[in-house]
Amino acid sequence: MSTLRYRDLIKMREEELIEELQRLEGELLQERGVSASGGAPTNPGRISQIKKDIARIKTVQRERRRDRGE
Repeated sequence: MSTLRYRDLIKMREEELIEELQRLEGELLQERGVSASGGAPTNPGRISQIKKDIARIKTVQRERRRDRGE
């Protein structure tokens, strides 16, 4: 999976962001489980990439809340 770009995220609807966030959190949980059980990750940098993508989504959500005045 490629990196999520900020400019693509700001074009997404809130529902799409939530779905993508849930998918990434599930994938992160799975990757961490493989790593914790002593298994070799298929892509060692993937955990870091997932965490960055999650942070990007949360940043977009926070900016939208701020702009709405919540």
